[in-house]
Amino acid sequence: MPHSMDWDNTEDIAIALYEEHPETDPLTVRFTDLHRWVTELDGFTGNPSKSNEGLLEAIQMAWHEEYQDNQ
Repeated sequence: MPHSMDWDNTEDIAIALYEEHPETDPLTVRFTDLHRWVTELDGFTGNPSKSNEGLLEAIQMAWHEEYQDNQ
């Protein structure tokens, strides 16, 4: 079972998103979709209402780094 992730686990979330969506350029994902994808990750236990634009942007940038590192 995956370990528990919350909104502040930016790197872990980014890696999980890359594994779930390896062909997706993170910079093309709308924040509404990103929010949904994060909350649907196995092991994500954070409160969906506790996210904000800053957290989503940090996750998107970390995911983008992961995406670029694997291209």
